[in-house]
Amino acid sequence: MSPSAPPDPQHRPTRSPFAGPGEQGRRLWRALWEGGLAGLLVLLTYQGEGGISSTLAGGATTFLGFAGIGLVLVRRRYPVPSALGLAALMGIMPAVALLTAVAVYGATRQTEAPRRRAGLLLAGVALAMSTCAGFAPDVGLGSRPYGLVLGAVLAATTVIVPGLVGTAAGQQDRLLQALRERTAAAEEARRLADSESRMHERSRIAAEMHDLVGHRLSLISLHAGGLEMALLKEAPELRDEAALVRRATRDAMQELREALGVLGPLGRDTGTDALTDATGTRADIGALVEESRAGGIPVEFSWQGADLDARPARVRRAVHRVVRESLTNVHRYAAGAHVSVAVTHTDDRVEIRVRNGAPPAPPAAATGLGSGRGLTGLRERAALLGGDFEAGPTPGGGFAVAADIPGDPGPGAEATGAAPYEDGPVRAAVQPGRELSAVQRRLAGAVTGLLGLAGVGVMMLFGLVLVDQARESDYQPPPEPRLGMTREQVQDAVAYDDDVVRAAAAGREPPRPRSATTCIYPYAGGESEGGRLEIVRYCFRADTLIAIDRFKVAMVTEPPRGGRTHD
Repeated sequence: MSPSAPPDPQHRPTRSPFAGPGEQGRRLWRALWEGGLAGLLVLLTYQGEGGISSTLAGGATTFLGFAGIGLVLVRRRYPVPSALGLAALMGIMPAVALLTAVAVYGATRQTEAPRRRAGLLLAGVALAMSTCAGFAPDVGLGSRPYGLVLGAVLAATTVIVPGLVGTAAGQQDRLLQALRERTAAAEEARRLADSESRMHERSRIAAEMHDLVGHRLSLISLHAGGLEMALLKEAPELRDEAALVRRATRDAMQELREALGVLGPLGRDTGTDALTDATGTRADIGALVEESRAGGIPVEFSWQGADLDARPARVRRAVHRVVRESLTNVHRYAAGAHVSVAVTHTDDRVEIRVRNGAPPAPPAAATGLGSGRGLTGLRERAALLGGDFEAGPTPGGGFAVAADIPGDPGPGAEATGAAPYEDGPVRAAVQPGRELSAVQRRLAGAVTGLLGLAGVGVMMLFGLVLVDQARESDYQPPPEPRLGMTREQVQDAVAYDDDVVRAAAAGREPPRPRSATTCIYPYAGGESEGGRLEIVRYCFRADTLIAIDRFKVAMVTEPPRGGRTHD
């Protein structure tokens, strides 16, 4: 298959219903673990709700419980349908309330659009309240008004609160992601700018080498040409040797230009800053100091050791560049501050120290001068020579620059001292010991989630207890039985038919009404004087109460020690 051919739909990897955005694989083990935990939550919630649980048949309860577990398992792939489905199911079976909280939290955390989040929360609240109010009488929760109040409590604790927490967590996730991207972009920009500064400094060094070596080669070529003309008369046999030296010098100049041209346009110092053979000597550094003094900068200058006129040109020019760039920065950012310039020349090292105090007035936020990468170029130059370079603020509010350069860098100094370029993707710097492992992050997330879920459960149970107590305080006793009431109304007002009371009334009760089809004998409780039991008989015709009779019968007791029964 060619690289440009479209992927075969038959070989396209299928996404598991248990996997979230950006996740690969089936995630079956995680689904099994979460399914077991979800089942445990349903059982605990069912036990904790007590008398508020619905009175569905066992098969219906099991089916709805497994449906809720299935919806919570696919919440990552289908966040909105899972949350809304559990919110509707919660109105019928309040035991899945905690699963609803989990699904709503995940859905609001994944949803970016504020309007969609608000619509999701409103829809979840409406579904929970409507289903709870509509199915309350059918599932044994109570009347529809009571179901509406119960649905409002469940919606507030398991839809609104987790939804708001999920919204805040999602915004925090997106903010952190944006900050990471901005940090990575800033680091990449800094790396590119530093790389550009290093290349510019190397180009400057190449230009200096071109000027120095080119000047020497030009002198050699000039003297070789003069020698060639002189030998034309004195020693013609040596004329060809002189011509060979002149041609070799010319070819060397051409090859030098071609080799240095690989670095691009050469960054030259021109004007008063042009580098010469006297660059970096004591007189040259003194001239730089005098220029700064003339500009109003109090500069203290000290030189220890011999002059640098015997040192290689690249060492002298590095000293010149460090002092000049440091004084230039003082003019730009710390005008009026006291400056000290110290150069120490030993047998094998050259140390440069430029230090300034705090400026009398704070510098402007943006001066518009310079590229801000001069120190990076100095660091690159010192590294190419095998030296060290440090620059940074001082505790007193000033700034210090320190360079330590070998007095006679070897031919391999550039290769060993130069800092390599940083390639590859840029990552934000993390302090050692502060980066958490994936296991630690997952463990912390699991503990936080369980604590949050426990808090939601406590709030939900507290609200359900208040609602249940309010229902009990509003209880009104049924009215006293009266003629014309139905049998169901009578049984709600009195106790159920008692077989013992019916047996006690058998043969001792007054005649029943002729039209009566059935009678009930509830236990009235209590015992009258003389050991006689008071019985209340309710007789019905076609399920309508037609007679209420009260009478007393003698209690039948068993005498001690096996005596005969008596009235």
